[in-house]
Amino acid sequence: MRKNRLTALAGIAVAALVLTGCAPADEVAEPAETMEEAQVDGTMTEEALGNIVEVAVGAGTFTTLAAALGAADLVTTLQGEGPFTVFAPTDEAFAALPAGLLDALLLPENLAVLQSILTYHVVAGEVYAADVMTGDVTTVEGSTFAVDTSNGVVINGTANVTATDIMASNGVIHVIDAVILPPGVDVEALLG
Repeated sequence: MRKNRLTALAGIAVAALVLTGCAPADEVAEPAETMEEAQVDGTMTEEALGNIVEVAVGAGTFTTLAAALGAADLVTTLQGEGPFTVFAPTDEAFAALPAGLLDALLLPENLAVLQSILTYHVVAGEVYAADVMTGDVTTVEGSTFAVDTSNGVVINGTANVTATDIMASNGVIHVIDAVILPPGVDVEALLG
């Protein structure tokens, strides 16, 4: 049931992306020009880059994130001007959540909780790997998460940053291997 629901939501999310001006994932993965053609004075032109949602969908490893963004009505927000820094959990990160939690989060009555979790993964502005330091970072959700750079980059002691500085026209994406939850999210209540 969970897989069917995610598959349906992923389809809805991709449809929403198409309807709001994004190309489907197979079209995003093939830019109109090569990286060399798009470079101007050593930097990528914004036209060559998709927005955060397009880049994430084109990567193919964020289908659950795309479905959750669609269910939370956040696709248009992350297609906006920004800039944003997104700490994007992979499909495997979502699969590692406690059994039943993702299904519970996708229920309409838990929309506000899903939105808070997803916006907890977003920071206003562009933060590149070279700029990351140990300390607390304020998220778009409103609370902070803890960053530790003593052994790689770890968020809240649980999520490792596995890839950095994936550029988009409206910000930057860093890949993480776990979903992070903002303070106040009661997993037991969601599962009950």
